[in-house]
Amino acid sequence: MTPLGPSAHVDTFARDNLPPPEQWPDLRLDGFDYPERINAGVELTDAMVERGFGDRTALIGNGRRRTYKELTDWTNRLAHAMVSDLGVKPGNRVLIRSANNPAMVAVWLAATKAGAVVVNTMPMLRAGELTKIVDKAEIQFAFCDTRLMDEMATCAKTSGFLKTVVGFDGTSNHDAELDRLALEKPVLFEAVPTARDDVALLGFTSGTTGSPKATIHFHRDILIIADGYAKEVLGVTPEDVFVGSPPLAFTFGLGGLAVFPLRFGAAATLLENASPPNMIEIIQKFKATVCFTAPTAYRVMLRAMDEGADLSSLRAAVSAGETLPAPVYDEWQQKTGKPMLDGIGATEMLHIFVTNRFDDHRPACTGKPVTGYEARVIDDAGAEVPRGTVGRLAVRGPTGCRYLADDRQTGYVLDGWNITGDAFSMDEDGYLHFAARNDDMIVSSGYNIAGPEVEAALLSHDAVAECAVVGQPDAERGSIVEAHVVLGEGHTGDAAMVKALQDHVKAVIAPFKYPRSVKFLDALPKTESGKIQRFRLKSGA
Repeated sequence: MTPLGPSAHVDTFARDNLPPPEQWPDLRLDGFDYPERINAGVELTDAMVERGFGDRTALIGNGRRRTYKELTDWTNRLAHAMVSDLGVKPGNRVLIRSANNPAMVAVWLAATKAGAVVVNTMPMLRAGELTKIVDKAEIQFAFCDTRLMDEMATCAKTSGFLKTVVGFDGTSNHDAELDRLALEKPVLFEAVPTARDDVALLGFTSGTTGSPKATIHFHRDILIIADGYAKEVLGVTPEDVFVGSPPLAFTFGLGGLAVFPLRFGAAATLLENASPPNMIEIIQKFKATVCFTAPTAYRVMLRAMDEGADLSSLRAAVSAGETLPAPVYDEWQQKTGKPMLDGIGATEMLHIFVTNRFDDHRPACTGKPVTGYEARVIDDAGAEVPRGTVGRLAVRGPTGCRYLADDRQTGYVLDGWNITGDAFSMDEDGYLHFAARNDDMIVSSGYNIAGPEVEAALLSHDAVAECAVVGQPDAERGSIVEAHVVLGEGHTGDAAMVKALQDHVKAVIAPFKYPRSVKFLDALPKTESGKIQRFRLKSGA
Protein backbone atom coordinates (compact mmCIF):
# COMPACT_ATOMS: atom_id res chain seq x y z
CA MET A 1 0.00 0.00 0.00
CA THR A 2 1.03 3.63 -0.54
CA PRO A 3 1.97 5.34 2.75
CA LEU A 4 -0.86 7.46 4.14
CA GLY A 5 -0.43 11.23 4.08
CA PRO A 6 -0.54 13.44 7.18
CA SER A 7 -4.09 13.38 8.60
CA ALA A 8 -6.23 16.41 9.40
CA HIS A 9 -8.06 14.41 12.07
CA VAL A 10 -7.50 15.26 15.72
CA ASP A 11 -9.58 12.21 16.67
CA THR A 12 -7.58 9.41 15.04
CA PHE A 13 -9.89 6.49 15.91
CA ALA A 14 -10.79 5.63 12.30
CA ARG A 15 -7.24 5.66 10.97
CA ASP A 16 -6.01 3.83 14.08
CA ASN A 17 -8.44 1.00 13.35
CA LEU A 18 -7.55 0.47 9.70
CA PRO A 19 -6.38 -3.07 8.91
CA PRO A 20 -2.61 -3.61 9.07
CA PRO A 21 -0.92 -2.73 5.74
CA GLU A 22 -0.23 -6.36 4.82
CA GLN A 23 -3.99 -7.10 4.87
CA TRP A 24 -4.96 -4.32 2.46
CA PRO A 25 -6.01 -5.11 -1.11
CA ASP A 26 -3.83 -3.87 -3.94
CA LEU A 27 -5.08 -0.42 -4.89
CA ARG A 28 -4.69 0.62 -8.55
CA LEU A 29 -4.86 4.41 -8.48
CA ASP A 30 -3.62 5.15 -12.00
CA GLY A 31 -5.89 7.80 -13.53
CA PHE A 32 -7.28 8.88 -10.15
CA ASP A 33 -4.90 11.57 -9.03
CA TYR A 34 -6.15 14.04 -6.42
CA PRO A 35 -4.40 16.76 -4.41
CA GLU A 36 -2.97 15.68 -1.07
CA ARG A 37 -5.56 17.89 0.64
CA ILE A 38 -9.13 17.52 -0.62
CA ASN A 39 -12.54 17.48 1.07
CA ALA A 40 -15.28 15.55 -0.73
CA GLY A 41 -18.00 17.73 0.81
CA VAL A 42 -16.43 20.85 -0.67
CA GLU A 43 -15.93 19.20 -4.07
CA LEU A 44 -19.66 18.46 -4.34
CA THR A 45 -20.86 21.94 -3.28
CA ASP A 46 -18.58 25.02 -3.04
CA ALA A 47 -16.37 23.80 -5.88
CA MET A 48 -19.42 23.33 -8.10
CA VAL A 49 -20.54 26.92 -7.43
CA GLU A 50 -17.05 28.14 -8.33
CA ARG A 51 -17.31 26.20 -11.59
CA GLY A 52 -20.48 28.11 -12.52
CA PHE A 53 -23.23 25.70 -11.43
CA GLY A 54 -24.59 27.92 -8.64
CA ASP A 55 -27.96 28.61 -10.26
CA ARG A 56 -28.57 25.06 -11.47
CA THR A 57 -30.84 22.67 -9.55
CA ALA A 58 -28.94 20.31 -7.28
CA LEU A 59 -31.65 18.62 -5.18
CA ILE A 60 -35.39 18.11 -5.64
CA GLY A 61 -37.46 16.80 -2.76
CA ASN A 62 -40.20 17.49 -0.23
CA GLY A 63 -41.90 19.94 -2.52
CA ARG A 64 -39.05 22.20 -3.54
CA ARG A 65 -35.90 22.58 -5.61
CA ARG A 66 -32.54 23.71 -4.26
CA THR A 67 -29.78 25.16 -6.39
CA TYR A 68 -26.10 24.41 -5.92
CA LYS A 69 -25.68 27.84 -4.32
CA GLU A 70 -28.53 27.17 -1.88
CA LEU A 71 -27.13 23.72 -1.06
CA THR A 72 -23.67 25.19 -0.50
CA ASP A 73 -24.96 27.92 1.83
CA TRP A 74 -27.17 25.42 3.69
CA THR A 75 -24.36 22.93 4.28
CA ASN A 76 -21.95 25.65 5.37
CA ARG A 77 -24.42 26.93 7.99
CA LEU A 78 -24.96 23.39 9.23
CA ALA A 79 -21.22 22.78 9.42
CA HIS A 80 -20.79 25.95 11.51
CA ALA A 81 -23.47 24.71 13.93
CA MET A 82 -21.85 21.29 14.20
CA VAL A 83 -18.43 22.74 14.98
CA SER A 84 -19.11 25.89 17.00
CA ASP A 85 -22.27 24.91 18.90
CA LEU A 86 -21.99 21.13 19.19
CA GLY A 87 -18.23 20.59 19.28
CA VAL A 88 -17.75 18.21 16.37
CA LYS A 89 -14.01 17.76 15.80
CA PRO A 90 -12.20 16.34 12.76
CA GLY A 91 -12.26 12.57 12.95
CA ASN A 92 -15.25 12.33 15.31
CA ARG A 93 -17.79 9.77 14.18
CA VAL A 94 -21.21 11.17 13.28
CA LEU A 95 -24.30 9.02 12.73
CA ILE A 96 -27.10 10.28 10.48
CA ARG A 97 -30.57 8.74 10.71
CA SER A 98 -33.06 9.75 8.05
CA ALA A 99 -35.07 8.69 5.05
CA ASN A 100 -33.95 9.86 1.60
CA ASN A 101 -34.51 13.60 1.52
CA PRO A 102 -32.51 16.79 0.79
CA ALA A 103 -31.91 17.42 4.50
CA MET A 104 -30.11 14.09 4.90
CA VAL A 105 -27.81 14.94 2.00
CA ALA A 106 -27.17 18.41 3.45
CA VAL A 107 -26.32 17.04 6.90
CA TRP A 108 -23.99 14.42 5.36
CA LEU A 109 -22.18 17.07 3.30
CA ALA A 110 -21.92 19.44 6.29
CA ALA A 111 -20.45 16.76 8.54
CA THR A 112 -17.99 15.83 5.79
CA LYS A 113 -16.93 19.47 5.46
CA ALA A 114 -16.39 19.54 9.23
CA GLY A 115 -13.96 16.64 8.84
CA ALA A 116 -16.20 14.11 10.59
CA VAL A 117 -16.36 10.41 9.75
CA VAL A 118 -19.98 9.83 8.75
CA VAL A 119 -22.12 6.75 9.30
CA ASN A 120 -25.40 6.94 7.38
CA THR A 121 -28.13 4.64 8.71
CA MET A 122 -31.50 3.43 7.50
CA PRO A 123 -34.66 4.78 9.14
CA MET A 124 -36.02 1.25 9.64
CA LEU A 125 -33.28 0.23 12.08
CA ARG A 126 -34.35 -0.38 15.66
CA ALA A 127 -32.55 0.73 18.82
CA GLY A 128 -30.75 -2.59 19.25
CA GLU A 129 -29.40 -2.47 15.71
CA LEU A 130 -28.35 1.17 16.11
CA THR A 131 -26.55 0.31 19.36
CA LYS A 132 -24.38 -2.30 17.58
CA ILE A 133 -23.34 0.34 15.03
CA VAL A 134 -22.70 3.01 17.68
CA ASP A 135 -20.57 0.64 19.74
CA LYS A 136 -18.57 -0.66 16.77
CA ALA A 137 -17.65 2.82 15.49
CA GLU A 138 -17.58 4.49 18.93
CA ILE A 139 -19.95 7.16 17.62
CA GLN A 140 -20.18 10.34 19.68
CA PHE A 141 -22.75 12.39 17.68
CA ALA A 142 -26.07 11.53 16.06
CA PHE A 143 -28.11 13.79 13.80
CA CYS A 144 -31.61 12.42 13.44
CA ASP A 145 -34.73 13.41 11.53
CA THR A 146 -37.11 14.44 14.34
CA ARG A 147 -39.74 12.04 12.98
CA LEU A 148 -37.40 9.12 13.74
CA MET A 149 -36.16 10.17 17.14
CA ASP A 150 -37.72 7.46 19.34
CA GLU A 151 -35.39 4.56 18.49
CA MET A 152 -32.39 6.91 18.45
CA ALA A 153 -33.23 8.21 21.91
CA THR A 154 -33.64 4.65 23.20
CA CYS A 155 -30.20 3.79 21.81
CA ALA A 156 -28.62 6.87 23.41
CA LYS A 157 -29.99 6.10 26.89
CA THR A 158 -27.75 3.07 27.32
CA SER A 159 -24.79 4.01 25.11
CA GLY A 160 -21.37 4.52 26.58
CA PHE A 161 -20.24 6.42 23.48
CA LEU A 162 -23.17 8.43 22.10
CA LYS A 163 -23.28 11.72 24.03
CA THR A 164 -24.99 14.15 21.65
CA VAL A 165 -28.25 13.49 19.76
CA VAL A 166 -29.62 16.45 17.80
CA GLY A 167 -32.72 16.55 15.63
CA PHE A 168 -33.09 18.07 12.17
CA ASP A 169 -36.22 18.64 10.13
CA GLY A 170 -36.35 16.33 7.13
CA THR A 171 -39.50 18.01 5.78
CA SER A 172 -37.70 21.23 4.71
CA ASN A 173 -39.51 23.35 7.32
CA HIS A 174 -36.22 23.85 9.24
CA ASP A 175 -38.00 23.68 12.56
CA ALA A 176 -35.71 21.49 14.66
CA GLU A 177 -32.71 22.05 16.94
CA LEU A 178 -29.95 21.65 14.32
CA ASP A 179 -31.84 23.86 11.87
CA ARG A 180 -32.32 26.58 14.47
CA LEU A 181 -28.64 26.50 15.43
CA ALA A 182 -27.69 26.86 11.76
CA LEU A 183 -30.16 29.62 10.94
CA GLU A 184 -28.02 32.61 11.90
CA LYS A 185 -24.67 31.12 10.89
CA PRO A 186 -22.56 32.53 8.02
CA VAL A 187 -22.88 31.01 4.56
CA LEU A 188 -19.10 30.78 4.27
CA PHE A 189 -17.32 27.96 6.11
CA GLU A 190 -13.66 27.10 6.04
CA ALA A 191 -13.87 23.35 5.59
CA VAL A 192 -11.35 21.07 7.27
CA PRO A 193 -8.47 20.49 4.80
CA THR A 194 -8.73 16.72 5.01
CA ALA A 195 -6.15 14.46 3.42
CA ARG A 196 -7.27 12.56 0.34
CA ASP A 197 -6.78 9.38 2.37
CA ASP A 198 -8.48 10.63 5.53
CA VAL A 199 -11.50 8.54 6.42
CA ALA A 200 -14.74 10.22 5.32
CA LEU A 201 -17.30 7.44 5.51
CA LEU A 202 -17.98 4.20 7.35
CA GLY A 203 -20.36 1.99 5.39
CA PHE A 204 -21.96 -0.77 7.44
CA THR A 205 -22.71 -3.82 5.34
CA SER A 206 -26.39 -4.73 5.12
CA GLY A 207 -27.40 -8.09 6.50
CA THR A 208 -24.17 -8.64 8.40
CA THR A 209 -24.10 -11.87 10.38
CA GLY A 210 -22.76 -11.61 13.91
CA SER A 211 -21.19 -8.29 14.86
CA PRO A 212 -21.64 -5.62 12.19
CA LYS A 213 -18.90 -5.00 9.63
CA ALA A 214 -17.93 -1.39 8.93
CA THR A 215 -16.17 -0.62 5.65
CA ILE A 216 -13.75 2.32 5.60
CA HIS A 217 -13.80 4.82 2.73
CA PHE A 218 -11.55 7.84 2.16
CA HIS A 219 -12.38 11.27 0.72
CA ARG A 220 -10.72 10.22 -2.54
CA ASP A 221 -12.88 7.08 -2.74
CA ILE A 222 -16.07 9.15 -2.83
CA LEU A 223 -14.69 11.02 -5.84
CA ILE A 224 -13.26 7.90 -7.51
CA ILE A 225 -16.65 6.23 -7.90
CA ALA A 226 -17.97 9.34 -9.67
CA ASP A 227 -14.87 9.92 -11.80
CA GLY A 228 -14.83 6.21 -12.67
CA TYR A 229 -18.20 4.49 -13.10
CA ALA A 230 -20.44 7.59 -13.31
CA LYS A 231 -18.20 9.34 -15.84
CA GLU A 232 -17.12 6.39 -17.95
CA VAL A 233 -20.26 4.24 -17.95
CA LEU A 234 -23.12 6.69 -17.39
CA GLY A 235 -21.54 9.74 -19.03
CA VAL A 236 -23.31 12.06 -16.58
CA THR A 237 -23.94 15.63 -17.78
CA PRO A 238 -25.48 18.70 -16.08
CA GLU A 239 -28.70 17.98 -17.99
CA ASP A 240 -29.28 14.70 -16.16
CA VAL A 241 -31.98 14.22 -13.51
CA PHE A 242 -31.45 11.24 -11.20
CA VAL A 243 -34.11 9.16 -9.43
CA GLY A 244 -33.95 5.88 -7.54
CA SER A 245 -35.00 3.68 -4.66
CA PRO A 246 -31.84 2.62 -2.75
CA PRO A 247 -31.47 4.22 0.69
CA LEU A 248 -28.74 6.86 0.99
CA ALA A 249 -27.59 4.79 3.97
CA PHE A 250 -26.34 2.20 1.46
CA THR A 251 -23.26 3.22 -0.51
CA PHE A 252 -25.13 2.18 -3.69
CA GLY A 253 -27.76 4.84 -2.93
CA LEU A 254 -25.32 7.48 -1.69
CA GLY A 255 -23.33 7.17 -4.90
CA GLY A 256 -26.23 6.95 -7.31
CA LEU A 257 -28.48 9.59 -5.72
CA ALA A 258 -26.01 12.11 -4.27
CA VAL A 259 -22.36 11.76 -5.30
CA PHE A 260 -22.92 11.08 -9.01
CA PRO A 261 -25.33 13.94 -9.77
CA LEU A 262 -23.54 16.48 -7.55
CA ARG A 263 -20.12 15.70 -9.02
CA PHE A 264 -21.28 16.69 -12.52
CA GLY A 265 -23.76 19.50 -11.92
CA ALA A 266 -26.83 17.31 -12.43
CA ALA A 267 -30.00 17.18 -10.30
CA ALA A 268 -31.10 14.49 -7.84
CA THR A 269 -34.75 13.81 -7.00
CA LEU A 270 -35.00 12.30 -3.52
CA LEU A 271 -38.04 10.29 -2.46
CA GLU A 272 -38.77 9.28 1.12
CA ASN A 273 -41.09 6.60 -0.22
CA ALA A 274 -39.45 5.37 -3.41
CA SER A 275 -42.13 2.84 -4.31
CA PRO A 276 -42.31 2.04 -8.03
CA PRO A 277 -45.55 4.05 -8.49
CA ASN A 278 -43.91 7.08 -6.84
CA MET A 279 -40.82 6.72 -9.00
CA ILE A 280 -42.97 6.47 -12.12
CA GLU A 281 -44.72 9.71 -11.15
CA ILE A 282 -41.41 11.51 -10.49
CA ILE A 283 -39.82 10.26 -13.73
CA GLN A 284 -42.76 11.68 -15.69
CA LYS A 285 -43.00 14.94 -13.71
CA PHE A 286 -39.31 15.88 -13.77
CA LYS A 287 -38.29 14.05 -16.97
CA ALA A 288 -35.74 11.99 -15.06
CA THR A 289 -32.94 10.59 -17.19
CA VAL A 290 -31.07 8.17 -14.87
CA CYS A 291 -32.76 5.62 -12.62
CA PHE A 292 -31.17 3.41 -9.95
CA THR A 293 -33.29 0.54 -8.64
CA ALA A 294 -33.65 -3.24 -8.46
CA PRO A 295 -35.20 -5.56 -11.10
CA THR A 296 -38.34 -5.98 -9.00
CA ALA A 297 -39.13 -2.26 -9.40
CA TYR A 298 -38.38 -2.32 -13.13
CA ARG A 299 -40.99 -5.10 -13.49
CA VAL A 300 -43.60 -2.73 -12.03
CA MET A 301 -42.45 0.04 -14.37
CA LEU A 302 -42.84 -2.25 -17.37
CA ARG A 303 -46.46 -2.96 -16.40
CA ALA A 304 -47.06 0.79 -15.91
CA MET A 305 -45.81 1.45 -19.44
CA ASP A 306 -48.50 -0.92 -20.73
CA GLU A 307 -51.03 1.32 -18.98
CA GLY A 308 -49.76 4.49 -20.65
CA ALA A 309 -46.93 5.72 -18.41
CA ASP A 310 -44.36 7.76 -20.35
CA LEU A 311 -40.85 6.87 -19.19
CA SER A 312 -39.19 7.89 -22.44
CA SER A 313 -37.05 10.54 -20.68
CA LEU A 314 -34.95 7.78 -19.10
CA ARG A 315 -31.68 7.25 -20.93
CA ALA A 316 -30.07 5.03 -18.28
CA ALA A 317 -31.77 2.32 -16.22
CA VAL A 318 -29.21 0.98 -13.78
CA SER A 319 -30.01 -2.34 -12.12
CA ALA A 320 -28.13 -3.69 -9.14
CA GLY A 321 -28.79 -5.24 -5.74
CA GLU A 322 -29.89 -8.57 -7.18
CA THR A 323 -29.33 -10.43 -10.42
CA LEU A 324 -31.19 -9.04 -13.45
CA PRO A 325 -33.35 -11.73 -15.10
CA ALA A 326 -32.95 -11.90 -18.87
CA PRO A 327 -36.74 -11.52 -19.51
CA VAL A 328 -36.78 -8.16 -17.68
CA TYR A 329 -33.74 -6.97 -19.65
CA ASP A 330 -35.31 -8.12 -22.94
CA GLU A 331 -38.70 -6.55 -22.25
CA TRP A 332 -37.16 -3.24 -21.15
CA GLN A 333 -35.09 -3.01 -24.31
CA GLN A 334 -38.08 -3.97 -26.45
CA LYS A 335 -40.33 -1.28 -24.92
CA THR A 336 -37.79 1.54 -24.58
CA GLY A 337 -35.17 0.81 -27.22
CA LYS A 338 -32.55 1.36 -24.51
CA PRO A 339 -30.50 -1.15 -22.53
CA MET A 340 -30.84 -1.85 -18.85
CA LEU A 341 -27.35 -1.61 -17.36
CA ASP A 342 -26.88 -4.51 -14.98
CA GLY A 343 -23.95 -4.13 -12.61
CA ILE A 344 -22.49 -5.48 -9.41
CA GLY A 345 -20.98 -3.54 -6.54
CA ALA A 346 -20.25 -4.08 -2.86
CA THR A 347 -20.20 -1.93 0.25
CA GLU A 348 -16.57 -2.99 0.65
CA MET A 349 -15.76 -1.59 -2.82
CA LEU A 350 -18.07 1.44 -2.31
CA HIS A 351 -19.94 1.10 -5.60
CA ILE A 352 -20.29 -0.73 -8.92
CA PHE A 353 -17.10 -2.28 -10.31
CA VAL A 354 -18.44 -4.64 -13.02
CA THR A 355 -21.13 -3.50 -15.43
CA ASN A 356 -22.71 -3.57 -18.85
CA ARG A 357 -22.37 -0.47 -21.00
CA PHE A 358 -24.62 1.40 -23.42
CA ASP A 359 -22.64 0.11 -26.40
CA ASP A 360 -21.76 -3.29 -24.93
CA HIS A 361 -24.50 -5.25 -23.19
CA ARG A 362 -26.23 -8.60 -23.32
CA PRO A 363 -28.90 -10.49 -21.35
CA ALA A 364 -28.05 -12.64 -18.29
CA CYS A 365 -24.65 -10.98 -18.16
CA THR A 366 -23.06 -8.54 -15.69
CA GLY A 367 -20.58 -7.22 -18.25
CA LYS A 368 -16.95 -6.29 -17.75
CA PRO A 369 -14.97 -4.39 -15.11
CA VAL A 370 -15.25 -0.62 -14.85
CA THR A 371 -12.07 1.08 -16.09
CA GLY A 372 -9.43 0.85 -13.38
CA TYR A 373 -10.71 -2.49 -12.06
CA GLU A 374 -9.64 -6.04 -12.88
CA ALA A 375 -11.65 -9.19 -12.28
CA ARG A 376 -10.90 -12.89 -12.26
CA VAL A 377 -12.74 -16.05 -11.23
CA ILE A 378 -10.82 -18.24 -8.78
CA ASP A 379 -11.13 -21.50 -6.88
CA ASP A 380 -10.93 -21.98 -3.11
CA ALA A 381 -7.13 -21.96 -3.26
CA GLY A 382 -7.01 -18.65 -5.14
CA ALA A 383 -6.06 -20.10 -8.54
CA GLU A 384 -7.83 -18.80 -11.63
CA VAL A 385 -10.35 -21.30 -13.02
CA PRO A 386 -10.89 -22.08 -16.73
CA ARG A 387 -13.26 -19.88 -18.72
CA GLY A 388 -16.88 -20.94 -18.32
CA THR A 389 -16.26 -22.46 -14.88
CA VAL A 390 -18.15 -21.10 -11.88
CA GLY A 391 -15.89 -19.90 -9.07
CA ARG A 392 -15.35 -17.06 -6.64
CA LEU A 393 -15.26 -13.51 -8.02
CA ALA A 394 -12.04 -11.65 -7.21
CA VAL A 395 -11.55 -7.96 -8.08
CA ARG A 396 -9.06 -5.19 -7.50
CA GLY A 397 -8.90 -1.54 -8.52
CA PRO A 398 -8.80 2.01 -7.12
CA THR A 399 -11.16 1.12 -4.22
CA GLY A 400 -11.05 -1.92 -1.98
CA CYS A 401 -11.99 -3.54 1.30
CA ARG A 402 -10.77 -2.09 4.57
CA TYR A 403 -12.82 -3.25 7.54
CA LEU A 404 -12.79 -1.25 10.76
CA ALA A 405 -11.02 -3.28 13.48
CA ASP A 406 -12.23 -6.62 12.13
CA ASP A 407 -10.34 -9.87 11.68
CA ARG A 408 -12.78 -10.80 8.90
CA GLN A 409 -10.51 -8.61 6.72
CA THR A 410 -8.37 -11.68 5.97
CA GLY A 411 -11.42 -13.49 4.64
CA TYR A 412 -12.28 -10.74 2.17
CA VAL A 413 -8.80 -9.94 0.86
CA LEU A 414 -6.64 -12.71 -0.59
CA ASP A 415 -3.23 -11.97 -2.14
CA GLY A 416 -4.27 -8.37 -2.77
CA TRP A 417 -7.61 -9.29 -4.39
CA ASN A 418 -11.07 -8.53 -2.97
CA ILE A 419 -13.14 -11.73 -2.72
CA THR A 420 -16.66 -10.40 -2.98
CA GLY A 421 -18.63 -13.44 -1.83
CA ASP A 422 -20.26 -13.89 -5.25
CA ALA A 423 -20.02 -16.91 -7.52
CA PHE A 424 -19.44 -16.02 -11.18
CA SER A 425 -18.19 -17.48 -14.41
CA MET A 426 -16.26 -15.65 -17.12
CA ASP A 427 -16.86 -16.53 -20.76
CA GLU A 428 -14.28 -16.71 -23.53
CA ASP A 429 -14.82 -13.03 -24.38
CA GLY A 430 -14.19 -11.85 -20.82
CA TYR A 431 -17.84 -11.19 -19.87
CA LEU A 432 -18.88 -12.06 -16.34
CA HIS A 433 -22.02 -14.06 -15.54
CA PHE A 434 -23.54 -14.21 -12.05
CA ALA A 435 -24.25 -17.66 -10.58
CA ALA A 436 -25.12 -17.20 -6.90
CA ARG A 437 -23.98 -15.84 -3.56
CA ASN A 438 -21.23 -17.84 -1.92
CA ASP A 439 -22.87 -17.60 1.48
CA ASP A 440 -26.38 -18.05 2.85
CA MET A 441 -27.37 -14.39 2.65
CA ILE A 442 -30.91 -13.92 1.42
CA VAL A 443 -31.23 -11.21 -1.26
CA SER A 444 -34.81 -9.94 -1.36
CA SER A 445 -35.79 -6.90 -3.46
CA GLY A 446 -32.17 -5.76 -3.39
CA TYR A 447 -31.77 -6.06 0.40
CA ASN A 448 -29.28 -8.46 1.96
CA ILE A 449 -30.93 -10.25 4.88
CA ALA A 450 -29.01 -12.52 7.23
CA GLY A 451 -30.98 -15.62 8.16
CA PRO A 452 -29.42 -15.97 11.65
CA GLU A 453 -30.56 -12.45 12.59
CA VAL A 454 -34.16 -13.27 11.67
CA GLU A 455 -33.87 -16.56 13.57
CA ALA A 456 -32.71 -14.72 16.67
CA ALA A 457 -35.69 -12.36 16.44
CA LEU A 458 -38.11 -15.29 16.10
CA LEU A 459 -36.55 -17.17 18.99
CA SER A 460 -37.17 -14.17 21.26
CA HIS A 461 -40.92 -14.88 20.92
CA ASP A 462 -42.32 -17.02 23.75
CA ALA A 463 -44.12 -19.38 21.36
CA VAL A 464 -41.04 -20.39 19.33
CA ALA A 465 -39.07 -23.43 20.44
CA GLU A 466 -36.82 -23.78 17.38
CA CYS A 467 -36.59 -22.18 13.97
CA ALA A 468 -34.53 -21.99 10.80
CA VAL A 469 -34.68 -19.29 8.14
CA VAL A 470 -33.88 -19.80 4.46
CA GLY A 471 -34.37 -17.91 1.22
CA GLN A 472 -36.89 -19.20 -1.29
CA PRO A 473 -37.10 -18.08 -4.94
CA ASP A 474 -39.80 -15.52 -5.65
CA ALA A 475 -40.83 -14.11 -9.02
CA GLU A 476 -41.40 -10.57 -7.71
CA ARG A 477 -38.63 -10.16 -5.12
CA GLY A 478 -35.92 -12.51 -6.33
CA SER A 479 -36.09 -14.31 -2.99
CA ILE A 480 -38.23 -14.12 0.11
CA VAL A 481 -37.43 -14.90 3.73
CA GLU A 482 -39.06 -18.16 4.74
CA ALA A 483 -39.16 -19.25 8.39
CA HIS A 484 -39.53 -22.87 9.46
CA VAL A 485 -40.79 -22.85 13.03
CA VAL A 486 -41.23 -25.46 15.74
CA LEU A 487 -43.70 -24.12 18.32
CA GLY A 488 -43.56 -24.73 22.04
CA GLU A 489 -46.16 -26.77 23.86
CA GLY A 490 -49.59 -25.22 24.00
CA HIS A 491 -49.20 -23.05 20.88
CA THR A 492 -51.03 -23.56 17.60
CA GLY A 493 -49.55 -22.99 14.13
CA ASP A 494 -52.43 -21.10 12.53
CA ALA A 495 -52.86 -17.85 10.58
CA ALA A 496 -53.03 -15.83 13.79
CA MET A 497 -49.68 -17.26 14.89
CA VAL A 498 -48.13 -16.44 11.50
CA LYS A 499 -49.19 -12.81 11.87
CA ALA A 500 -48.04 -12.68 15.49
CA LEU A 501 -44.56 -13.93 14.58
CA GLN A 502 -44.29 -11.59 11.58
CA ASP A 503 -45.33 -8.60 13.69
CA HIS A 504 -42.88 -9.62 16.41
CA VAL A 505 -39.95 -9.72 13.96
CA LYS A 506 -40.94 -6.32 12.55
CA ALA A 507 -40.84 -4.89 16.08
CA VAL A 508 -37.46 -6.37 16.99
CA ILE A 509 -35.42 -5.76 13.81
CA ALA A 510 -35.86 -3.72 10.62
CA PRO A 511 -39.33 -4.55 9.22
CA PHE A 512 -38.11 -5.47 5.73
CA LYS A 513 -36.39 -8.53 7.24
CA TYR A 514 -39.60 -10.22 8.40
CA PRO A 515 -40.45 -13.71 7.05
CA ARG A 516 -43.05 -13.43 4.30
CA SER A 517 -43.58 -17.17 4.50
CA VAL A 518 -43.90 -19.07 7.78
CA LYS A 519 -44.15 -22.86 7.87
CA PHE A 520 -44.77 -24.86 11.05
CA LEU A 521 -42.94 -28.15 11.57
CA ASP A 522 -42.96 -30.81 14.30
CA ALA A 523 -39.14 -30.90 14.12
CA LEU A 524 -36.34 -29.36 12.07
CA PRO A 525 -34.25 -31.68 9.85
CA LYS A 526 -30.84 -32.16 11.46
CA THR A 527 -27.64 -34.10 11.04
CA GLU A 528 -26.55 -36.62 13.62
CA SER A 529 -24.37 -33.92 15.18
CA GLY A 530 -27.39 -31.66 15.58
CA LYS A 531 -26.76 -29.20 12.71
CA ILE A 532 -29.85 -27.98 10.90
CA GLN A 533 -30.00 -29.19 7.30
CA ARG A 534 -31.06 -25.94 5.66
CA PHE A 535 -30.68 -27.39 2.17
CA ARG A 536 -33.60 -29.70 2.94
CA LEU A 537 -35.75 -26.76 3.96
CA LYS A 538 -34.85 -24.93 0.74
CA SER A 539 -35.71 -27.93 -1.39
CA GLY A 540 -38.86 -28.78 0.55
CA ALA A 541 -37.55 -32.28 1.24
